[in-house]
Amino acid sequence: MSVLLLQLAGPLQSWGTASRFPRRSTEAAPTKSGVVGLLAAALGRPRTADMSDLAALRFGVRIDQPGTRVRDFHTAHHQVSDKAMPVTERFYLADAVFLAAVEGQRALVEELRSAVRAPHFLPFLGRRACPPARPLDLAVRHDVTLEEALREQPWLASPWYRRRVEAAPERLPVVVDSGPGDPPGDIVADQPLSFDPRHRRYARRTVQRGTVPGPGPTVPAHDPMPSLEDD
Repeated sequence: MSVLLLQLAGPLQSWGTASRFPRRSTEAAPTKSGVVGLLAAALGRPRTADMSDLAALRFGVRIDQPGTRVRDFHTAHHQVSDKAMPVTERFYLADAVFLAAVEGQRALVEELRSAVRAPHFLPFLGRRACPPARPLDLAVRHDVTLEEALREQPWLASPWYRRRVEAAPERLPVVVDSGPGDPPGDIVADQPLSFDPRHRRYARRTVQRGTVPGPGPTVPAHDPMPSLEDD
């Protein structure tokens, strides 16, 4: 199997799984439906196209920089009647950075990498108002598992975030699709079945939550003794 690695970084991201019109929430990490939608857009597929090959990819994400959850309010008026629409409450992740990965057959993974490098439709991070701030494409890894790829990729945190934290994390959180033989996991409702605007449909999938080794301490220990020695 092959793995496509993507970096998802931007001023704002929003990955909802249970949004309703007045309240548009976001999860703490990218959803499978959101990333599959991004890949479908890069390929140039219309929303009514069959997405089963992309939905069958095994998906995982590593949280390199969790970001801050922020809230915004939106107002709007009907274009014809000029009647005020209900106020909507929308949530975003500010300054977050994620490593996302999809695992599948080599030919499809290579096709997806080419599409991400030259996307047909503009990619966005969960919502159209959230463009990526960095190139999405990181690498394609062949003959590795999803877990190995998430574990081995270097830390993607922003330079300012690295300076702000007192020490680089020893462990980084990961969320991956459950595989055969895995213990019972958490159930999330973001397995895409159809992106057709007339009838969007999602199924449940089982995920495993855990951690992988992080970069570890990056600040060298301070030894005051040399400065106290006699000349």
